[in-house]
Amino acid sequence: MTGNSVPEDSSKSETIRTLEPSEYVGFESLPEQYVNRTIREGFVFNILVVGATGVGKSTLIDSLFNTRFTEASTRNHSLSAVELNLQSHELQEKSIKLKLSVIETRGFGDQINKSAPMSIFQLLFNIYLILGDCFKSIVDYVESQFEKYLQEELKIHRSNNLSLKDSRVHCCLYLISPIGHGLRAVDLITMKQLDSKVNLIPVIAKADIITKAELTKVRSQIMSEIISNNIKIYNFPVDDPEVSEVNSQMNSILPFAVVASHDFVRVGNKQVRARQYPWGTVQVENEAHCDFVRLREMLLRINMEDLRETTHARHYELYRRTRLEQMGFGDVVDTPATCTFQETFEARRSAHLAELKRKEEEMRQGFVLRVKEKESELKDSERELHSKFDALKKKHQEDKKKLEDEFKKLEEEVATFNLKKTSVLQGASNNSSLSSLTMGKNKKK
Repeated sequence: MTGNSVPEDSSKSETIRTLEPSEYVGFESLPEQYVNRTIREGFVFNILVVGATGVGKSTLIDSLFNTRFTEASTRNHSLSAVELNLQSHELQEKSIKLKLSVIETRGFGDQINKSAPMSIFQLLFNIYLILGDCFKSIVDYVESQFEKYLQEELKIHRSNNLSLKDSRVHCCLYLISPIGHGLRAVDLITMKQLDSKVNLIPVIAKADIITKAELTKVRSQIMSEIISNNIKIYNFPVDDPEVSEVNSQMNSILPFAVVASHDFVRVGNKQVRARQYPWGTVQVENEAHCDFVRLREMLLRINMEDLRETTHARHYELYRRTRLEQMGFGDVVDTPATCTFQETFEARRSAHLAELKRKEEEMRQGFVLRVKEKESELKDSERELHSKFDALKKKHQEDKKKLEDEFKKLEEEVATFNLKKTSVLQGASNNSSLSSLTMGKNKKK
């Protein structure tokens, strides 16, 4: 051990003393430095707004940020599948810059053709398909942003301002129609699919179309269904003493019942955002009329940073851990718990290389074995062909000898026949000569 080395257990045996410099040093400005840099870089906040067509998604976002992001457009109720519309804007409030991205669903839950005649089986089957399609595109988008962030983290040369390229969903406002006295099946399934991936905040939209008594009943019914189906919604944090009281109070009145509007009416001496009816005016920012101000306070003024942190520390980390386990980083049991990511990567790389080498050897041995088997098959085929050739050759020789013997026999028979023929012809000639001599003697007499 050298004189400058520190014993391994020194940190356990020694206590860290708190000292104060005798004169000003300057590190007390660290918070100011951090704040200035953060203000200079700006902030990113991404909101996913889920709800049926016409429930007031765009109007609510415009009202929350007191800005008209989009002009009024004709809504399409005939989309064959759920679509997501992404719009990004840069807002500035005093010296604070905010890059806001709003992702809205289009055609959510609108695919069931209620007017078309169909059997009960067809209706149930269509509902089954539609329920799956409704949440799939939303979940796929949320996970794709996690994957995009993860791939950026895993790069050798990462972006210096990764936080500014953050497209992960920090908050999901799930707008629920007050008509229906509770959650639809599509709402329950979609919320259950999203609760482990986003900070889910249920909101009762267009709360001004039902009475206060009905609203109380609907709010209670929705929370009862959320609890009974074990849907995990975002609860405002109560561990910070500065906001624990207000957050605890707001948690008790979830889901918020809100009203939003693009219109302004004069109330007293000022213009206020409101909805005008023949029976009266509903003021959007009047807490006696709806929970809009409470939602805005909880979402933007008090808990925006917690939403961002929870997205990173809970939802993204869960996705990241799952993906790393799928990549093979979750089963390194031989490395200590304090192993760094680089050490884990090297360990997994070595394990994969060893596995690759083993499989290559198995493939080589298998190839050699197959070659030997093929050679053996070819030799067997060759021997079989030789045997057949020898048998055919022997048979050919036997047939040839047989033919030669038959030909020789035939030649002998022909020769014998020719001898007999010659003998017969000579005998006939002799008889003819003798007959001629006899006839000549008879004439002389």
